[in-house]
Amino acid sequence: MSDPRDRISLLGVRARGAHGVLAQEKRDGQDFVVDVVVHLDLAPAGTTDDLALTINYAEVGADVVARIEGPSLDLIESLAEQIAGDVLARAGVHTVEVTVHKPAAPVGVPFGDVAVTITRRRVVPVVIALGANLGEAAARLDAAVDDLAGDLEGVRRAPFVTTDPVGGPDQPRYTNSVLLATTALSPQALLARLHAVEARHGRVREVRWGARTLDLDLIQYGDPATGSDVTSEDPQLLLPHPRAHERGFVLAPWSRVDPDALLRVDGAVLPVADLLARVGTGDIEDTEAGPC
Repeated sequence: MSDPRDRISLLGVRARGAHGVLAQEKRDGQDFVVDVVVHLDLAPAGTTDDLALTINYAEVGADVVARIEGPSLDLIESLAEQIAGDVLARAGVHTVEVTVHKPAAPVGVPFGDVAVTITRRRVVPVVIALGANLGEAAARLDAAVDDLAGDLEGVRRAPFVTTDPVGGPDQPRYTNSVLLATTALSPQALLARLHAVEARHGRVREVRWGARTLDLDLIQYGDPATGSDVTSEDPQLLLPHPRAHERGFVLAPWSRVDPDALLRVDGAVLPVADLLARVGTGDIEDTEAGPC
C-alpha cells in the first residue's frame, strides 16, 4: 500500500491575473502566487523511473499559469477550485491542496499576505468481488468488508449467494458477494490493499482456482457510463477484470445491488443484467434477501 505521506509540492508559481471584485483589479490586474501539493502513490514511479507513472509538474505549473492568466474571476476561492479540478483530473492523483496568495490585495490595512487554501479529494467508484469457500465463509467476507472500511466510502454490499466452484480441484461451494463503493486510492494502491486483506485472512496462492479462505478481486475502477473507467492490460493490474463478464457469481450479486450496472467488455459498455442473462444462474443460490 502506498504511503499516505507521498506528495509532490510545486510552490510559488507566479503569474499576473485580473481576479477580484473591484473594477481596478479587473482593469489593472495584479500578481498571484499559487502553491500546489499533490498527493499520489509515488512507489510505481520510484521503483521504475517511469515518468508516465507520476505527474509532470511542469505541466501542472503551466496549467496553474493558464488559470491565473485566464478569464477574470471575482474570488480567489474560485481560482483555487479551478486549479484543484485540473490537478484531480490527472491520473493517479487522490488529493490536492491548493493555496492561492494575493499579496497585493486591496485590504486597506498593512498586511503581509492574503491566501486561500483548499483541500480536495477525488473519490472514484469501484466494484470489488468477494468470495470464500473455507471455514466460516460468510463471516470472513463480512470481516473483510470491515477491514476495508478505512479505504472505502459509501459501501453497498450485495446479498450473499453460493455458487459452484469454477475449475480447479474438488472443493466446497463458494459464498460470494460484490461491493460497490468509492475510494481515494489509486488502482494500484487499492489492489495492494485487497491483497493485504487476503493475506491477513490466510489466503495463499498455491493451487490455481483452488479452495481459498478469501478472494478479493478488483472488477472495475471508475464509471464506464462516463468513460472514466480505467482500462489496463498490465499483468499486475488487469482492468476491468478480464473474466468478470463470464462469471455469474459476480454478475448476479452485482445486479442485485445495482440493477443498472454497466461493465466494459472488449471496449463495449454493456449492461450487467444482459451479461448475466447470457451466462445463466442455474448454480446460484441466494442466502440473503435484498441488498445490504
